[in-house]
Parts: sequence; C-alpha cells; structure tokens
Amino acid sequence: MFRIGPYQIDSQVILAPMAGVTDRPFRQLCRQLGAGLVVSEMVTANAELWGSRKSSLRLDHRGEVAPISVQIAGGDPEMMAEAARLNADNGAQIIDINMGCPAKKVCKKAAGSALLKDEQLVNDILRAVVSAVDIPVTLKIRTGWSMEDRNALRVARIAQDNGIAALAIHGRTRACGFTGAAEYDTIAAVVQAVDIPVFCNGDIDSAPKARQVLEHTGAQAVMIGRAAQGRPWIFREIAHYLRTGEQLPEPSLTEVREILCSHLRELYDFYGDVMGPRIARKHVGWYLQTVAGSESFRQQFNRLDNAEEQHASVQTFFEQLITKEDIAA
Repeated sequence: MFRIGPYQIDSQVILAPMAGVTDRPFRQLCRQLGAGLVVSEMVTANAELWGSRKSSLRLDHRGEVAPISVQIAGGDPEMMAEAARLNADNGAQIIDINMGCPAKKVCKKAAGSALLKDEQLVNDILRAVVSAVDIPVTLKIRTGWSMEDRNALRVARIAQDNGIAALAIHGRTRACGFTGAAEYDTIAAVVQAVDIPVFCNGDIDSAPKARQVLEHTGAQAVMIGRAAQGRPWIFREIAHYLRTGEQLPEPSLTEVREILCSHLRELYDFYGDVMGPRIARKHVGWYLQTVAGSESFRQQFNRLDNAEEQHASVQTFFEQLITKEDIAA
C-alpha cells in the first residue's frame, strides 16, 4: 500500500492517537481487526513526568506488533528531540509528533495545534526530532490554527523539507475543535504539493465515507479516531470495502460479546483490579451506545467496581439480547 521508512503498511486504515483511548489493549485489538497502523496516546516530551503511573502505562509496548508508533507532544525542540531518543530506546519504531491536539490544556503549554501559529518553531522541532533518531518520524496536524489561517500547505512543505516520513491531517482547524464538518479540500491540496504519504482524518465513520474521502483527496490512507470507540471492527469493514467494493455485514451480537469480553479481560490485566474496572466503564458505554434498551444496564454496570462482576454482567446482558433476537427470528 505505502511505506513509512522501512515499514510496509498493508492496510489503508490507521488508528488515530487519542488520549485516554488508544492504550495498549485498544491498539492491539484494532490491529487484530484490520488497522494497518496504530498510534499510541501522546506522551509528554517532559521526561521528568514519565515516572507517573499514567506515563508508565503509555510507555508500555509489550506484545505489540511492529511497527510501534509513539506520539510525543511538547513545544521545546531540544526536549522533543530527547523524548524521541528515549522513546526509541524504549522500543518505539516510529515517532509521531503531535501538532494537532486542540485541547486547551495542551495548547496553553504551546504544544499540540498551538504550534501551527509559529511556523519557525514547527521547523525547529521537526528538524531537531528527525536529527535525533534513526527511525521514521511522522507528524499529525490540523488544517490550520483558524479558518482565517489555514496553513497546512506551508506546514506540509516544512515537514517534507525536514525529512518527515508521513503526514496525518485532521480536516478542521484548531479553532473548530470537533464542531462543524471536516473539510477535505485543504488535504487534497497538500497531497498534490508533497511526495510523502498523507493520511486523512476527521468525520470518517463508515466504509463508503472512507472511499469517498480517499477519492476526493488522493490521500494514501484514512485515519480513524472517534468512530472506532466501541466499534473497533470499523477497520476491517473499511479495509474490506476498499479492497473489494463489498460492505461487510454488521457483526452479530455473539461476535460483539466476544470482542467486548476479550477487550475487558485485556483492560483488567493491563490496568489492574482497581483501575481496570474504572477504565472499562467508558468502553462498555461506547460499545452499547447504539444498542436499544441498554441505558439501564449501563447505569447498573457503572456502579460495579469488581472485574469479575463486570465481566459476568456483560455476559448475562448479551445472552438476554441474543435470546430475544432468536425468539424474534
């Protein structure tokens, strides 16, 4: 399909990095279900903060399939370069630079999409990070800081000139946050202007939408974020549709139960008996958000703080759903 440095990526569907979502269990699940590349939650460039439990979990890549892509965030070139070196030593095979996060707490620290306002600083960071490591460096940006200053084209050229191996672009500005519709014309212009792989991100929530966006932009891949929450099989759906033109049927309730229960077991194992059940609550909420009649179950589930009880309650809930479906058939 396309290459990032020495790595051949065999699927045009990539998991976007999302803080609090793309942990190791979720990344591994998405790879199993068809994602060609998965990117970790962003890790702060300030290595002095890596001793926290949150950072140590984000830096855990045990059992992951190559290539391991780790996103770093910060606004100081030297600190970003050192973070890249340390992550490479820790097993990262691709370093991804965050210049796309619109969160206020990130932008206040002159990181994430706030960097797009300062193209010289963008240049300095990219040059420092690429020079610091001998593994591929990728970049994630937005179309610009605001609707009046969509400078993705200039930033893309800076990226290519500094040796960035691939570029992901979210089709909104920082000012847009996640409101309004993503626009893809800017991404199409970037694809025409650079020779490195470009990935399109934003509002891609189905296989037909993925193909439409790829045809419109000419991008090498789509990057899926929020649409994968509670629906990790979206990667195989899109990959299959792009290869064959055929839409896969929605997974059966039995398969959803198997995927969810497997995901829960991995969460409990990764986070432990206390944090695991807490983290599980939001994932179960996402899996069940389109299941009719699940509101009362979700409320009951969120009161459980024991892994075994949570797992058993999900099994029972799905058994009831499957029984009702069989009776209706």
